[in-house]
Formats: sequence, C-alpha cells, structure tokens
Amino acid sequence: MEFDEFNNNDLVSMVQNQVLDDHFASLRYAGIIQKALMPDPGILRGLLSDFFVLFLPRDIVSGDFYYVFRNRHHLCVAAGDCTGHGVPGALLSILGISFLNEIFQARADMKANRVLNLMREKVMKALHQTGERSETKDSIDIGICLVDTKTGIMQFAGANRPLIMVRNGELTEYKPDKMTIGLAPLAEHPFTNQVIETSPGDSFYLFSDGYADQFGELTDKKFKYKHLRRVIVSIAGLPMELQKDALESTFMEWKGKVQQVDDVLVFGFQL
Repeated sequence: MEFDEFNNNDLVSMVQNQVLDDHFASLRYAGIIQKALMPDPGILRGLLSDFFVLFLPRDIVSGDFYYVFRNRHHLCVAAGDCTGHGVPGALLSILGISFLNEIFQARADMKANRVLNLMREKVMKALHQTGERSETKDSIDIGICLVDTKTGIMQFAGANRPLIMVRNGELTEYKPDKMTIGLAPLAEHPFTNQVIETSPGDSFYLFSDGYADQFGELTDKKFKYKHLRRVIVSIAGLPMELQKDALESTFMEWKGKVQQVDDVLVFGFQL
C-alpha cells in the first residue's frame, strides 16, 4: 500500500486495536495471578470431603474471592465479595486474602467473628477509613466458616453474606450481620459468632450476590435470592461437581444474551 493510501483513520484504528490487545493481555495475566492466590483444586480435595467452586468473573479479574486455610486446630472456608468488579475489585480481593493469611498465621486459636473484627480493623487502616463522608467507600462482604478439626463443630460469621446449610433435603440459612468489612460505622459493633453442630452429609454454600442479582434475557428481572435457595435445595443431593454444572447451566440459561452484571461466586462444600 502506498503511503498516500494509508489515511489517518487506518492509523488510529491500528493504534486502538493494539492498545486493546495490550489491555486484554494485561487483564488475562492479572487474572492468572489472582487465581494463583486462591486455593488450588488439588489442595481443596485434600481438605474437604467434596466441593465445587462456581467462579465467573465479569471482567476476567474479579472482586469475588474464595479462601481456605488449615492449621492444627481449625479449617477455615470463606467467600468474599469486594466493592465493584474488574481491576479495582480484584485489588481489594487480594488485600482481603492477604489480611486473612496474616490473621491465621499469627493466631493458632480463633473465633470466626474475631477474624472478621480483625479483618475490618486491617481494611479500615489500610484504606485510611475513619468515617469521613469524603472517603472512598470500598469494603468487603464476606462469609466465613471455621471448623474445629477434632469435633467438627463449625463457627460461622458473616458480613452481609449468609451461609446456607442443606441437611436431609432441609435448608437452613444462617443470617449475617448487616455490616461490611470497612467503612467505619457510626456505632461499631462486633460481629456475631454462630455455632453449628455439623453432621456427615451436610452441604454448605457460601456465595456472593452476583448470581441472585443477574438480570434475565426473557424477564428483564433479577434472578433473586429466593430463587437461588430453591435451586440449591433441588440439587443438594447430587455430587458437588454435578451441582456446579446445574448452577452454571441455570445461570447461563437465565442470563441468555444479557450482559453479566457482576462477578459470580458460589462455593459449595462438605466436610
């Protein structure tokens, strides 16, 4: 092609395409790094009787994250949902994972609500949050299960994220505190610790709000939490991997060609 045939529009288009290619390559690499910070399935298989992780980032990297840690006394399983999605949410999720590691590596004996109290202190300190209106409103919603490895007794604490348990086909919901990790409240209260006597065969589910908040192509309405509860009860008797497949196919069928509105995370497990 002669130079005079190569107009400015062609040059601008080439530059824009290259910038987009570089941007998506960076996001893909960031996604690899983020996933490397979360537990490998091979490790989870050695810690849990059965499990699945449905993890569907909206923008390659995610504000949702899952976390598993084990020491001599406890097994911790958690699922978090950070403010926003994409790069900002992913950076906050990495911060959350780092703080959980710090807390568990520093303390041998712990309570679930104490973990959230400490995590809130660390997030507020790191983000310089003091309650001023002009501050950033970044925060983490999270549900955390802490299991005594000897007795099987589970502690649960939630910051805006519940825990669902299905036992013999019956669903029980453990409600969270209506507080988040971050954002100094006017009256700061400690998180609540709930104790659960687990039994063999119990299935537990932690999740972000992305699944329930997804709009459907045919209805133009949200999937909603009560619908998610019904789906979980209907599939709870299946092996965990089949439950994941059922949840994913249900989500994709509901979403259709509508854009995914948020990151999606559902973590199901048995002890």
